[in-house]
Amino acid sequence: NLFYSVIKNAEAYFNGEITDFAEVGIKAEDDYTLVYTLNKPIPYFESMLTYTCFFPVYGPFLEEMGDQFGTANSALLYNGSYILSEFEPQMHRILTKNPTYWDAENIHIAELDYKYNKEATALAGEMYKRGEISAVDIPAASIDEWMSNPELKAQVRPGTLGTYTYFYVFDFDPKFDAQFEPDNWKIAVNNSNFRKSIVSTFNRVAAMQTQEPYNPEYRVINTITPPNFAAQGGLDYTQTGPLKAITEGDFLNKDKALEYKEKAIEELTAAGATFPVKILMPYNTNSTSWANEAQVVKQQLESHLGTDYVEVTLLPHAPTGFLDGTRRAGNYSFMQVNWGPDYGDPETYSDPFVRGGNYNFPEYTTDVTEDGQNIYDAYEAKINEAKAEVVDLTKRYELFAEAEAMLIENAFVMPYNVSGGGYVASKVHPFEAPYSPFGISSERWKGQKLLAKPMNTEEFEVSQQEWQAAREAALKEAANK
Repeated sequence: NLFYSVIKNAEAYFNGEITDFAEVGIKAEDDYTLVYTLNKPIPYFESMLTYTCFFPVYGPFLEEMGDQFGTANSALLYNGSYILSEFEPQMHRILTKNPTYWDAENIHIAELDYKYNKEATALAGEMYKRGEISAVDIPAASIDEWMSNPELKAQVRPGTLGTYTYFYVFDFDPKFDAQFEPDNWKIAVNNSNFRKSIVSTFNRVAAMQTQEPYNPEYRVINTITPPNFAAQGGLDYTQTGPLKAITEGDFLNKDKALEYKEKAIEELTAAGATFPVKILMPYNTNSTSWANEAQVVKQQLESHLGTDYVEVTLLPHAPTGFLDGTRRAGNYSFMQVNWGPDYGDPETYSDPFVRGGNYNFPEYTTDVTEDGQNIYDAYEAKINEAKAEVVDLTKRYELFAEAEAMLIENAFVMPYNVSGGGYVASKVHPFEAPYSPFGISSERWKGQKLLAKPMNTEEFEVSQQEWQAAREAALKEAANK
């Protein structure tokens, strides 16, 4: 729990272990000052305030509504820039400008009408063409139709990038069926040359074409933490320490992959492994692009490395209970997973790899560094050192960068892509909105305006470059203060 993890005695009060709220680390010092007391020093605490659990609620109204608070627009009271004037579940909701908002002059869109349609993926494009909606996310299956029509193509632009990152992981504690030979996989996955043969074969740009057929490079990234997420001293975190070379490099190297393969065969044979090594790779059947991507990955690995070396089995799984039946259960060998930030610090992207987690169970590895230290133990020690550094943030970022690089360089994790992207037709300017790589800034409409016509790709690229340059300048200015 984001709130419990940082506020003194918050969890104890909620659980009834203490009953005096005065012992909780929240105090209204006066009408304009709120004081938080934390469990420990947290250098990124201010970024956590951008999440809804820290947003203010008017106490008397909350007490009046009780459990009904927030269940209808008449049971919701807030001091935001818009009022939820209509709310019909699974129909629509209408937000209207709040005339008493303190900064009302910067609210330029008078009304927002959200329409619910369970067939939106199929029908939203036609609704946009008829002028019924102002913006639409264009599915990958429909983008060719839009791009082949000059009138429609002039309205298409890329979607902005998000901060959820997607990466492939190897499972170090396999729990899948005996037919897929989990014991043999355990031997193989603990061999660095085997893992590197997979990563060096994987053509991420080709795989991304299943989602981004016109600009697949746009979403591919080389780090677990995305670019433009965090910076210290004006330097983007992904340019820090060993991450700089990783960010500017490429994992794909088919010649090197074959060298890794030959070394792996020799080492694994000596360790008692048999070939081909069976690789179980699940995907969610709710995503057509994921299903297509899985086929591409299977073809890449088997055609280049050979089916006498690896045998990839695709495991389609329904969306209901997908994570419980695959990743969390250890029911996979190699799998695409994702993570999003909970606060503005590189530490947040280390959370999937904590001991006792349910991503790829790295603490079960027997693989060692060149000096004989268990790789995960070395990684964990570096992470703990980074977490303990709460004063010198430059050093803190450098330590986290070194730890993240350990996962990537040892092929425990293969970074793949960042969220967002895709294709959009919209009259909303994508770079006027308040921006933060964490929190809920993407839900804010203050400051935004509707364009006279949809922005096209060329206009988007110019605006994006201007926005990026302005952001970098602002970061450097802030670092020099």
